[in-house]
Amino acid sequence: MGHDHDHLPSEIRHEKPLWWALGLTTTFLVVEVVGAFWTNSLALLSDAAHMATDTLALMIALVAVRLSRRPPDARRTYGYARLEALGAMINGAMLFVVAGYILWEAIARFRQPQEIASTGMLVIAAIGLVINLISMRLLQAGSGESLNVKGAYLEVWADMLGSVAVIVGALLIRWTGWKPIDPILAVLIGLWVLPRTWVLMREAINVLLEGVPKGTDVAKVRAGLSAHAAVVDVHDLHVWALASSTPALTAHVVMRQGTDADALRRELGARLHEEFGIDHVTLQIEADHCGEACGQPVKHDHGHDHDHDHGHDAQGHHGHVHR
Repeated sequence: MGHDHDHLPSEIRHEKPLWWALGLTTTFLVVEVVGAFWTNSLALLSDAAHMATDTLALMIALVAVRLSRRPPDARRTYGYARLEALGAMINGAMLFVVAGYILWEAIARFRQPQEIASTGMLVIAAIGLVINLISMRLLQAGSGESLNVKGAYLEVWADMLGSVAVIVGALLIRWTGWKPIDPILAVLIGLWVLPRTWVLMREAINVLLEGVPKGTDVAKVRAGLSAHAAVVDVHDLHVWALASSTPALTAHVVMRQGTDADALRRELGARLHEEFGIDHVTLQIEADHCGEACGQPVKHDHGHDHDHDHGHDAQGHHGHVHR
């Protein structure tokens, strides 16, 4: 029986709020960049750079959920999940460049402070705060269900803090006339963005290098599989991330004599799902007496049931659990 494996979520949730948040954020990004040059405020430009991270994060989230509708094909058997990681790498690289420019410009302004249009700076930052609050409200519901939406929600939340900082800075400049407040704020916002940018790039690199997903302990996964009464040994265990929220696992499992291979495969798949959140699972079930034959390819027919399992009952059993 021929059948396809769809490794990506089939149901797209919370896409409409993402589009609304992207439209609002992109519109204000343009306003803030123009306003930064109009008011001559480096703090506003720094906050605009941070707003750009929000825009890119929302775009990455939308691209990820839109492409998740596309099934794997002959050239990309895992589909397009890793475009999310590539987008995050581009995002991070751009942020490092922008943050570096702002920090360099801030040093120059410490040496030679410039006039700031504090009133315009205050108005633009206040509008930005309102936009951020609306976007947070739009994304709040989906942040508990989707890592993509959660990442975008956290980006907007952090930018909201940046808008508050710019508002405070504009008020202080207006009341005290102390011009170095502007580059100080720019440096603080830049230093806030850079560590988060590095975390973003590190997670993207981990996905591209097929590293162990964040929050997954391979030793605990191995122990969880080995704890089953019918399991003699677990070897060739691999756990990696197809995307930031899509862990995958393959392993060879040696079973005790007399064990039902299909039942064991289903039980281990259910355990991996319930205890570790791993749904894409490929298990090769081997008999504990098969010796050198273990792991060797054998001819077999595929069975197919409602759990999306397939296997055969020859020695050196092979199975695939995909829930």
